[in-house]
Formats: sequence, structure tokens, C-alpha cells
Amino acid sequence: MSVLVRAPELAPILATLDTVGVRRGPAVVHGLAPGLLVENPTGWVPAERFANGSALPELIEAARVRWAAGPATAAALAWKSYAYWVTLPAVVGYAAAGRVPDLSAGNVLVRLHGAPPFLEVGLRTPHVETSGDLPGYLRRTLLDGHLRPVLDGLHGLVRVGVRTLLGSVASAVAYSLTRSADALPGPIGPTAATLLTALDVADLVEITPELGVRRRTCCLAFTLPQPKICAGCCIPASAHIP
Repeated sequence: MSVLVRAPELAPILATLDTVGVRRGPAVVHGLAPGLLVENPTGWVPAERFANGSALPELIEAARVRWAAGPATAAALAWKSYAYWVTLPAVVGYAAAGRVPDLSAGNVLVRLHGAPPFLEVGLRTPHVETSGDLPGYLRRTLLDGHLRPVLDGLHGLVRVGVRTLLGSVASAVAYSLTRSADALPGPIGPTAATLLTALDVADLVEITPELGVRRRTCCLAFTLPQPKICAGCCIPASAHIP
């Protein structure tokens, strides 16, 4: 049975994500479970285990192996990936169709791959919110009910600042919009302002008129054994790599 038959609530979101994948390449969406719904949870980790901290050592270790990184950098890079893939369907749903899927920890499953994509995210149920204060609902489910507990757990385990970690939430929103821009019905600027403000991270990222993303925090990729400078890094490449 097609996921569109089983979960028509998700159809507009899936259609937009499919368009983004065709236009931008599969890597832009390959961290999402096909159809967003996970039929068989075997091999998947409930996101509640990341939110309560019990699976965070596993997450950090997977990142340490993947990037040959120290604990702080491994945590920051794992978090950057985690935040992006969890945020993407919520932002695309809001921007494309005025509907926000439930991305709370209790409705999300995560599968660690190590190799690209570092991790994959899927939903237990297709519940979406379509009315009322959608930015507020997105904040309550995505941030308060999921990402913030994971962030706080990582901050408690490694020496990575809260602002640095929140910067990856801001960049997740920004990249979700810029990478999907030509598949969305209107300009992304007002949507970005609404969602970044709702999440209290509007000061941590900038979207340029050319749809570039400029972070105001660093994901620490420059500290890797083979340093990487992200396109939107807040510190010039010359400051990191001779």
C-alpha cells in the first residue's frame, strides 16, 4: 500500500520533498525515511532515548568514528546532522502546505548509519497539525519536546556551548528553506523570520538575498584532522587553514 494511501496527511510534504530531491539531488533528502513513516521499527532507536540521554554516548561514538573527531567536535557534528534531519520535514511541511508533522521525541525514530547519511529520521505516526498557532506547535514539538532535551544532554556530556548547539538549529531551519526554495509556493524570507523567531534563534543565522546561509556560530568542523570549512562558516577559512 502506498504511503500516500496510508498517510494522506503527509502527501503535500512528501510531494515537496520529492521535488527537492529531484532538483537538488538525493543527498538533500536522504536522511529521511522513505515516505517519512517507519513501518518496521527494528534497527531504529526511539528518539526518546536521545532526549533522555541514554543513547547520546552511542551517537557521539558514531560521530567520533565517522569523522575521526574528538568528543566535543564529534558531538557538535552529530548534533548538526541530527538537528537538520529532524527539522527538515517540519519546516518543509509548514512552508509548503501549512501543516506541521509531529516531530516530538515520542513520534520520531532514528537510525545511525555512520556513513552518509550519518543518520536517518522517520516518524512513528503521520499526525500533522493544520490549524491554530503552527509556529507555536512547531516549537513545542520540535524544539521543546525533542531538540532541546537532546541539546541539553550533549551540553552536559561534552564541552560544547549551548549557543554553538543552538546555531545548528538555526542553520537547520535556514538550509531546510534555502534548499527547498524553488519547490515552495512563496518567498522564504518571511517564513524564515517567523520560524527562527518562534524558536528563539533568529540572531544565530542569516539568509542572504542570494539564498546563501551565514551562520553566526561554528559547528567545529575546522578542528577535524582534515579540517573542513563549511560554506556558511562564521570564521573565514584563512583563520583556520593556512
